[in-house]
Amino acid sequence: MQTVTPTPANEHYPLQRAEYVMILLFWTFFAVLWSANALLSPSGRSVPLFPAAPVLLAFVTAWLWALLTPPLVQAAGLLSVDRGHRIARILALVLLAVVVGFAVDALLGWLRWEYFYEPVRGRRPPIGALQRIARLWFINQFIITAAILSAGLARHYFRREEARREEAIRLQAQLADARLAALRSQLDPHFLFNTLHAVSALVERDPRGVRRMIARLSELLRTTLDGAKEQEVPLREELRFLDGYLDIMRVRFQGQLTVDLQIEAGLGEALVPNLVLQPLVENAIRHGTSKNEAAGRIEINALRQGAAIVLSVEDNGQTAADAAAPVVEGIGLRNTRERLAQLYGSAQHLTLAPRAGGGMRVEVRLPFHTSADLRAVAV
Repeated sequence: MQTVTPTPANEHYPLQRAEYVMILLFWTFFAVLWSANALLSPSGRSVPLFPAAPVLLAFVTAWLWALLTPPLVQAAGLLSVDRGHRIARILALVLLAVVVGFAVDALLGWLRWEYFYEPVRGRRPPIGALQRIARLWFINQFIITAAILSAGLARHYFRREEARREEAIRLQAQLADARLAALRSQLDPHFLFNTLHAVSALVERDPRGVRRMIARLSELLRTTLDGAKEQEVPLREELRFLDGYLDIMRVRFQGQLTVDLQIEAGLGEALVPNLVLQPLVENAIRHGTSKNEAAGRIEINALRQGAAIVLSVEDNGQTAADAAAPVVEGIGLRNTRERLAQLYGSAQHLTLAPRAGGGMRVEVRLPFHTSADLRAVAV
């Protein structure tokens, strides 16, 4: 699915319900402060028409600003100065602050002398537009408007960076999923070709065994297709798939392959990468036990160590601890390393080392979690 990153011209971040509540609480707090100031320090140039006039006018003023704050914040976002024509946008913001500041000052002046106060000596201050502009009576309202617009710009830039950061995280997750899918698509045919090669090796010697191998192979392919979209599966499902693969290998080696499975109780629901054990076992058979003249032996262990689950596969191949030959990693093992890094980052660890008595041991350490843990985190 293609994702289109919004251009700056299309960026718009409406106010949320919580922001409306915060605006109302903010201006209500200022109404209380203005009321206290009016009651404790009354002006000598005017007399309230009724006792509650100072408090009521303070709340009318504050709530008027509460009504104007949302559109001013949105206007600041639309006129943000990083969208081109910076000087024109700055002038537009200044002009908006002047117009709103003057309009609010004129409205509050009219309300003050019509409904809340009367002059001490019967002389009402002039309220003409030119007089107010000439005497800069609207400067306080202009400052408040400019502060709201500045807050709106700050909010716009913050929300924009937050949205772009979320978009980057989402795209990174999509890229990681695509990479995991690509690695998985490499594993599936690799597994299929190797298994078909094992089947072809027994066509003439053991036709009955070949039929059994083909039946198990069809089951494995069906399981692989059903779980193609799942990156993690419970360990019990991974072991069920592995058992089908091992059944094919037992037929191939005609009783010359022994598998010892040691799974700690209670780990069946632990989530592990889908198709993680099969390439490890295949690597052990191909580069280890298949080269033995005697019977091969594979040991598979799963145990929990604190907050981690440890999976290990050991073979009794001919590789000695002091062998000079380099450790061989096939396609399956390399892809497993990359998948683990994509899924768990630095929280995972895969080691491949010779055993003291001959053969190799591969160990995978993963964070322990279950489907119930993921649901709890989601909630």
